[in-house]
Amino acid sequence: MAVYTEINEVDLKDFLKAYDAGELMSFKGITEGVENSNFLLHTDREALILTLYEKRVDEGDLPFYLGLMEHLAEQGLSCPLPLPRHDGALYGLLCGRPAALISFLEGMWLRKSEAKHCREVGVAMAKMHLAGQDFAIRRENALSLKGWVDLWDKSAARADEVEAGLEDEITNELAYLEDHWPVDLPEGVIHADLFPDNVFFIGDELSGLIDFYFACNDFFAYDLAICLNAWCFEKDGAFNVTKARALIEGYQSVRSLSAAEVEALPLLARGSALRFFLTRLYDWLMTPEGAMVVKKDPLEYLRYLRFHRSVKSASEYGLVKA
Repeated sequence: MAVYTEINEVDLKDFLKAYDAGELMSFKGITEGVENSNFLLHTDREALILTLYEKRVDEGDLPFYLGLMEHLAEQGLSCPLPLPRHDGALYGLLCGRPAALISFLEGMWLRKSEAKHCREVGVAMAKMHLAGQDFAIRRENALSLKGWVDLWDKSAARADEVEAGLEDEITNELAYLEDHWPVDLPEGVIHADLFPDNVFFIGDELSGLIDFYFACNDFFAYDLAICLNAWCFEKDGAFNVTKARALIEGYQSVRSLSAAEVEALPLLARGSALRFFLTRLYDWLMTPEGAMVVKKDPLEYLRYLRFHRSVKSASEYGLVKA
């Protein structure tokens, strides 16, 4: 979540006329994240999230994102719901951007997680994977191998500004992953961005998942690998195998991993680390001055990538064979 496009009260009130959402009382920008412009609204009825979809989001993908939230909620997963307009559409236009009103989900994200929270994340992710199996719309992962190459092409020439030797290291890493990326693993709808700030808790109980704007069809185990990176490294860069074991055990309490998924997990974790390094690097180099957005350090994920290169088997993530 972030703010790239500023809005004013007059335009916002006009936008709200298309919804049965009540009278606007207040609104403010939300600065966390890097993708879309987000605002917290309060009407005389309820709190809502307003999202303006920025250039990286293809308007043609909105039926997938918004429809997926509806589908998952119908399957019993706790997640925000898009509000329909009077004409039945799930989004409109505001300040020249596609924009949607989303229900407000109670809870808050954890600034410091423990193994018990990681287990809950694993459970919720597996439930989402199962709940999305009969979702009718398919969306390919735009940030898989081809997307990584495209991002790297836009950043490579300046990479050594961030750390000396990066251009050669990442070029070689991409070549390796292209040669070794797995095929034919179990796949379906994945979240693809289940970081701590996209998982809400009330106390120690997981209250819901948010921000489905990277969701797509890809390997289930790749989604788990993303969470190994997002949840299982400490601030000093150390990998917490206790958290990783809890995450995987939570996942497998709902959906068992196949032998092929287990074998591929270290490579998938390596690839997911590269994916987030590349998007962070691109934003670090290209985000315009003055944008109301918090840029994230790409070198954090470079360190994770280097760790995963040293992993020989999934047992090093705490996965115990049945």
